[in-house]
Amino acid sequence: PPSGKRGRPRQSKATNLLLRLRTYTDDVWRFATDPGVPFTNNLAEQAVRMSKVKQKVSGGFRTKKGADAYCIIHSYLATMHKQGANLFHALILTFQGQPPQPRLA
Repeated sequence: PPSGKRGRPRQSKATNLLLRLRTYTDDVWRFATDPGVPFTNNLAEQAVRMSKVKQKVSGGFRTKKGADAYCIIHSYLATMHKQGANLFHALILTFQGQPPQPRLA
């Protein structure tokens, strides 16, 4: 008698991982062939961390406009920091109407 289940049988986590690694081999090993690709995604996680902390501490943003402004400022300062800029100096110049522009890749 039919069991009432549809679709393919459920795979184990190990099997699913193996299938994904085989399917996306080029992407998984890209860091080994392209020096511009970091070994981990730690930089991406670090970039998001402060926004999540702010969201948790303050309970979120009051308005979308405020959230957008925070994200723009945070993104700009994070980029300038990664490029070795003096953030205090960058902010002073910005308030004087001469914001330093990040270098493009």
